[in-house]
Amino acid sequence: MSFPRYPEYKDSGVEWLGEVPAHWAVTKLSRIVTPHRPITYGIVQAGPHVPDGIPYVRPADMSEEEGVRSQDEILRASAEVARAYSRSTIKTGDLVCSIGPSFGKVMVTPAWLNGANLTQGTARIAVAASNSSRYVFWVLRSESTIAQWESSVGGATFRALNLGPLSATVLVLPPPSEQAAIAAFLDRETTKVDELVAEQHRLIELLKEKREAVISHAVTKGLNPSAPMKGSGIDWLGQIPSHWSLRELRHLIKAETTITYGIVQAGPDTEGGVPYIRTSDMSGESLPKSGYLRTTHEIDAAYRRSKVIRNDLVVAIRASLGKGLLVPDHLEGANLTQGTARVSPGAELLPKFLLRAFNSDYCQTSIRIAAKGTTFLEITLDELRRIPLAVPPIEEQLKIAETIDSQVGKFDDLIHEAMRAEQLLGERRTALISAAVTGQIDVRAIAGKAAA
Repeated sequence: MSFPRYPEYKDSGVEWLGEVPAHWAVTKLSRIVTPHRPITYGIVQAGPHVPDGIPYVRPADMSEEEGVRSQDEILRASAEVARAYSRSTIKTGDLVCSIGPSFGKVMVTPAWLNGANLTQGTARIAVAASNSSRYVFWVLRSESTIAQWESSVGGATFRALNLGPLSATVLVLPPPSEQAAIAAFLDRETTKVDELVAEQHRLIELLKEKREAVISHAVTKGLNPSAPMKGSGIDWLGQIPSHWSLRELRHLIKAETTITYGIVQAGPDTEGGVPYIRTSDMSGESLPKSGYLRTTHEIDAAYRRSKVIRNDLVVAIRASLGKGLLVPDHLEGANLTQGTARVSPGAELLPKFLLRAFNSDYCQTSIRIAAKGTTFLEITLDELRRIPLAVPPIEEQLKIAETIDSQVGKFDDLIHEAMRAEQLLGERRTALISAAVTGQIDVRAIAGKAAA
């Protein structure tokens, strides 16, 4: 849908902003707040949680889109602490903006937080009654505002938005009636887009579930629906084809290897050194081509037992617990850390089949049951070595792996299409907000028709 432009524009006087509607004003955020309620942050030291105390809003309480993540997780300060910071009390309709390192979240204060307070990581913007706080909310969510904040937060080491740059945020202000119309338009249109995004997200999740179901069925039941079955003796695995065997992982690796973890102390990143694989390198569907830290050749030599070759399976034994990825050609000779383990499949185990079986529901369930820990879960090497695997003959493994690749490829294409649609909807949403709050589109008539 295309939108009309305003009949007349003027130079805003701000290079990055360009032209704005002739009757709009260019101003700063600090100039549109309620007198005697300037932009300010909140409590520096809130003290212990007081169950019947005064609630205060932290950046962690704010969702990425709008509002509070969970009312149950809101902390409360004593009445004495809250009184000491009465300057940062928030009222219904005030805007709250996260500042400091977690800058960029914005919300309109709901009625149940009337009289609450903030922390030093959140700021109050009490928009004057002559303006629409909802309109200013959308201005602060726009690309132009985020760009201003990004340019003021410093380098990559420590990025934090302070009150000065926040107060100096440049915005374009239409007359109050137009502010209300634009806010209503954006409320309505972004809700429509959000609903479409949610539909795409549900589709993606459904496709992923079906994808995993195809894999799980193939690696536990095989491809022949008429094959005789037998009990596996494992509740979460159930029956397997009668000609398959059930083996522990340790009995399926190369005879000259063992399932082992890698380097304990890799030292500083070394240019020209040997790359090593961490759990943080295992976030995708395959190991990346670049971005690895490197250790010295001396440290690598001391841990030659954990060097990997092509088609070894690298397993996360902590953090992304249980995830397995095959070693590609470009990582031949790399090493591991103590958070990852090497499984070198033997002659009875096809690497591609091992990859699919290991990441399937039944293997991952076995890993979760065997895992231990309080701060984070991890699996010991001994427990990993004992993970049971349903193993078909090698020829059947090949057929299963090829069939899975073919079927999963179709699901992956559909998932990619849905993710692309989700991305385009997000881009449209962002562009619509920016165009509306900078006056590049005129939505007055559209907003009026919708209201009628």
